[in-house]
Amino acid sequence: MSLDPLTVAAWVLAALAVILAWPAPVLLSRAQWPRRSPASAMILWQAIGLAGGLSMIGAMLTWGLAPLGSNIFSASHRLIDIVFFNAPIGGLRFWHAFALSAAGLLGAHLLFTLLLTYVRIQRQRGRHRELLLLLSSPSAEQPGTVVINHRMPVAYCLPGGARSVTVLSDGLLELLKPEELRAVLTHENTHLTQRHHLLLWAFAAWKSALPWLPTSKLAQRSVNELIEMLADDAALTVVSEPVLVRSIALVASGSLEGSSHAVPLEGFDTEATTASRIQRLINPEPPLSTPLQALVLAASVLLLAAPTALLVLPALG
Repeated sequence: MSLDPLTVAAWVLAALAVILAWPAPVLLSRAQWPRRSPASAMILWQAIGLAGGLSMIGAMLTWGLAPLGSNIFSASHRLIDIVFFNAPIGGLRFWHAFALSAAGLLGAHLLFTLLLTYVRIQRQRGRHRELLLLLSSPSAEQPGTVVINHRMPVAYCLPGGARSVTVLSDGLLELLKPEELRAVLTHENTHLTQRHHLLLWAFAAWKSALPWLPTSKLAQRSVNELIEMLADDAALTVVSEPVLVRSIALVASGSLEGSSHAVPLEGFDTEATTASRIQRLINPEPPLSTPLQALVLAASVLLLAAPTALLVLPALG
């Protein structure tokens, strides 16, 4: 007995969703090559997240629509007739209706969580910015930088468009030499200019939407480590590796004793992340070759194209 195109697409999408929800993130998080080319790895992580969500929703959607037509467009049109114009339900059964409801609920849940996470982060930033207005003073030497009266070494950035600032503590300024301060400022400004907070927002929303999925937390931790490495690479363009290592160690000394570092509210810089960053700088490895980076980019594009094609191609048959 031959299966209809939508049923085949549903099974393939379900298999792809399982792969992207578990083995793919685990393997990528354990791989060593991302620290050699963090930008390429970041693109791949985004592709896994987007393709995984689309595959989960697409699998349920195509399974639910399978009895209603040979492709997603004609089946959707018939579903509209059933819901709004009392057309005959034909081969639509309970499990098909359940799959359609689950697809709609999951899609709405992901979008709502993304919006809710954005609102929560904006409120936290707003409260944080109000505190900074009271507890900090603008830096006379560095534009876009404020200084707080704190004995521990603290450095982080607070995104906010034109109101974005880099925050340093008195304690850190007393410890840093001019070159080390330059490294810290370049690192934190890179978080702002490359808009790393948007990446953290997306993966924080993924973790909030699917907390039962262990790899959502794994992905958030890996992405945070990668953005730190991207900022380190930017700092290496203005200072030497030993200078950057010293600056990381000094800032981390404050983080380990309870101070914030990196991008507050959305990100986190653990001992493991700091150790990985320093190890990467002490024992540098060459970046991935151009062909390998192209291969990673091609894999990312294919991951995004696969679920889209499985949804659209049956309509062309």
